[in-house]
Amino acid sequence: MKIDTLHYLARPDGIELLELIDQRVLPQQVRFISCTDAGSTANAIRDMVVRGAPAIGITAAYGMALEAATLVRTFRGTARKTNTRATLHGISSEEERSKPFFRAMAVARARLATSRPTAVNLFWALARCDEVLAGLGAKSPDVVARALLTLARRLHREDVALNRAMGAHGAALLQAGTRILTHCNAGALATAGYGTALGVIRAAHAQRKITNVWVDETRPFLQGARLTAWELQQEKIPATLICDNMAASLMAAGKVDAVIVGADRVAANGDVANKIGTYGLAVLARAHRLPFYVAAPLSTFDLALANGKLIPIEERAADEMTGYFGKRWAPEKMRVFNPAFDVTPARLVTAIITERGVLSKPSRLNVARHVV
Repeated sequence: MKIDTLHYLARPDGIELLELIDQRVLPQQVRFISCTDAGSTANAIRDMVVRGAPAIGITAAYGMALEAATLVRTFRGTARKTNTRATLHGISSEEERSKPFFRAMAVARARLATSRPTAVNLFWALARCDEVLAGLGAKSPDVVARALLTLARRLHREDVALNRAMGAHGAALLQAGTRILTHCNAGALATAGYGTALGVIRAAHAQRKITNVWVDETRPFLQGARLTAWELQQEKIPATLICDNMAASLMAAGKVDAVIVGADRVAANGDVANKIGTYGLAVLARAHRLPFYVAAPLSTFDLALANGKLIPIEERAADEMTGYFGKRWAPEKMRVFNPAFDVTPARLVTAIITERGVLSKPSRLNVARHVV
């Protein structure tokens, strides 16, 4: 089954939409949420309709394109009045309407930038949009809107291609009969449709190397139980769901051959930020002498941050931990600490798998050689 995490639509009436699988209700429902501008796109990112670093970045790029298209339609409706005023003042109508357009685009960018703080792909995609805006200078809003949509579509296509390359590089590291443990969701739902960590698993499964995938529940938002388990079922890849706290006993019993996870940000020294619980798995893998692999595109590397201690860690709402789907299990007024991510030191990472190849023994020097 092909999983379309996000897709862009242009309706016959001229309205443009980004449709996202609502990941909050999977696997019970497969429904889509439509975004029409930067505000609705930012809300979808913040509320975890869409999640996963690559998917967040692509969604943000589409959000900028949608905002530009919305503004063009809005300003076009007032073009006649603007034309008259501009002529009276000796200013071209294009210049007159471009100023509020670019001001509104700056506001839209700021809103998207504050939707989630940890996944660096969000800021990487917005930086790509900035390059488009700067490169076009004083071009008309119509030209800008088309250019931003072209960029978003290109990032969308590129993500699928680089994930497939990552999958091939990662599959080469695995032997026949491999039993993999994975955490959170780093599959089609976290990307443009193929996956980082699950992309490696997909590629290895196609080569008949996978015996079983152990799927952590990934509390408190259950991305493993709800999303990864569902994806693996769609692909008919053998998988078994486990509680997060079962990993150590499985490793001790010799039932895990490797751990593979995705990443939301990789610092210049190779420290990795990923879903909370990843660090614990890395410690356990080292204790049991198991390889611990991270699959992440180059866009996830943040060379501006020297180490993982500088990565901003998002803290989510308390109600994500006190219950789920309308069911509360924690006592009322209980204090909650709910960081969404943790940081795994580079020394615990066997290798980082990127679209460029396998970065073994990540360190400041090795990361610089691989990324630059």
